[in-house]
Amino acid sequence: MFGKRFGRNKLSPNVSPNKTIEGALGGLVLALVVGIIFSFIWPPYDMPLITIIALIVISIAAQCGDLVESAFKRYYEVKDSGKILPGHGGVLDRFDSLFVRFSATLCSNCHFLDV
Repeated sequence: MFGKRFGRNKLSPNVSPNKTIEGALGGLVLALVVGIIFSFIWPPYDMPLITIIALIVISIAAQCGDLVESAFKRYYEVKDSGKILPGHGGVLDRFDSLFVRFSATLCSNCHFLDV
């Protein structure tokens, strides 16, 4: 949404030619805004700075997960990662960022919460 409107600079043209740096930054800002609003309702950490750092790390991890899945598809020269959701890149395209995001969330919780 943000990248389509304001995107000029490609993030990784060889892996995912439609992704832009502006879109990635827009997603990061949106994740920060929504996360900060949500943290007023249910604060995940005691300090707001830790919440902001965790939101940034998790947002970047989600974008990296999307790029890794796109790189796999490019390497294996496939358009979709499955046939269940045709036209959407497959099921893996719907969940690619979740795999890395869950790992980043777990690591940040273990680090900041001493779990």
